[in-house]
Amino acid sequence: MMMRNFLLVLSFACLAFVPSVVSAQSEGIAVVVNDDAITLSEVNSRMNLIIRSSGMPDNPEMRDKLRPQVIDALIEEQLKLQEGERQELKVTEGEIQQGFAQLAQQNNRAPEEFKEMIGKSGININTMYRQIKSQLMWGKVVTKVVRPSIKVTAADLDDAFQRQKDNFGKAEYQVAEIFLPVESQKEAQNIRELAGRLSSDINAGKVPFFRVAQQFSKSAGAGQGGDLGWVQQGQLAEELEQALAGMQQGQVSAPIRSQSGYHILLLREKRVISEETLPSEEEMMNIIGTQRLERMQRRHLQDLKTAAFIENRV
Repeated sequence: MMMRNFLLVLSFACLAFVPSVVSAQSEGIAVVVNDDAITLSEVNSRMNLIIRSSGMPDNPEMRDKLRPQVIDALIEEQLKLQEGERQELKVTEGEIQQGFAQLAQQNNRAPEEFKEMIGKSGININTMYRQIKSQLMWGKVVTKVVRPSIKVTAADLDDAFQRQKDNFGKAEYQVAEIFLPVESQKEAQNIRELAGRLSSDINAGKVPFFRVAQQFSKSAGAGQGGDLGWVQQGQLAEELEQALAGMQQGQVSAPIRSQSGYHILLLREKRVISEETLPSEEEMMNIIGTQRLERMQRRHLQDLKTAAFIENRV
């Protein structure tokens, strides 16, 4: 099996250690995040992992396009680890190895066989451990800090069902999304080019949509391969709905520019909202709860990012 067949990101929520600023100096520091450092070697290891697993071309141009996305992902992972430590949460070595075993199983390999295959591909195993640990830690943060504030009332259910009934006869889309935010104008061109390359590679069959979503997307469903579930007409930005209206089932869109960034959409299925498509009360409760949890955990991470001291040195 070639490296491009790897499944890289766990959907449930990674590095055995996080270097201090002092110990990282000998490697070269890429970014300082509060009291911790992300080294140049960590950035390069993550970039190698993404390139070799996705089948993207390994050339200076592609690396230049990927670098800001890789650095941003590593910054967020560092913040997740720091928040977990602040909340006095821990991820054990056993949990990390269990997460790695799950990745191996997803790739139809035993853990030791999977580890050997990664090593032969020239990838530092610690870059996978970092992803696993940060996701596990963040899952614990969300459970402790965010989830207790999520409430779904009877009134919420009534309102949701009424909106469904008001929309009988309108279109409903089962959508997956890759979202690349544009946080400053100077990075807009680079992100537009990256989005174009990702869309082109997906449509050419070079890499699966779900794998690109897991590695690059900042949308709510990134961990699930970009899946947003069923989205009703009127729930998305106008430019996204216009694109969906002209798409066929199974089609992947070209990058779509919104006010906040670039979107690549996959239309899985399309149907008309009717009595038959109404979810059960339990399903509706889960839908509302999941949507609120995704929004609130993303907001919590953004708050951590805003409050953090971040110094990018590359």
